[in-house]
Amino acid sequence: MGGAKEILSQRDRIGANIMIFVTVGTHEQPFDRLVKAVDGLKEKGFISGEVFIQTGYSSYAPRYCEYSDFIGFNEMIERMNNADVVITHGGTGSIMLVLYNGKIPVVVPRQKKYAEHIDDHQVRFCEKMEHKGKILAVYETENLESTIANYTRRVEAILKQGEDPTAGVLKEQAGRFAQKLEEICLQLVKKDIG
Repeated sequence: MGGAKEILSQRDRIGANIMIFVTVGTHEQPFDRLVKAVDGLKEKGFISGEVFIQTGYSSYAPRYCEYSDFIGFNEMIERMNNADVVITHGGTGSIMLVLYNGKIPVVVPRQKKYAEHIDDHQVRFCEKMEHKGKILAVYETENLESTIANYTRRVEAILKQGEDPTAGVLKEQAGRFAQKLEEICLQLVKKDIG
């Protein structure tokens, strides 16, 4: 994993003939809005390369893209690593997994107003991650085409602002894990003493 800078140097060809991996996660509400949008971009020829969509519980079945409702973790990592662009829902785990694998994700958060989730926590999380320069957020799917078309330029702009947003993910996760482990150990020690 060399981070986003290495990915860009190896794959400076973001255009029509790209490989895209899409994941909608495992939440039980459909995410037809994203699945239909990507399938529509493939249908009209904007995307001529390979597209694989993990559709989850979506009721719409893509007609122009390869898809599966669910895939195993190893297949997800392989598809993510082979993709030029990874498009994901706004789930924390999915976003962090993309960053951990050295890519800056295009994130389309599930929204309550479209009955994609019970609230707008994904929108709020994406707003924070976007503000930190770690993701490319797309709140309305009509903006997905321009985000894909300008992916390389937008990622380069993020990288020019400073640290590679994918570089610190493992360090951040390790720090949070160490902090939680310390808290648990302190609680156990207090129980043994008291």
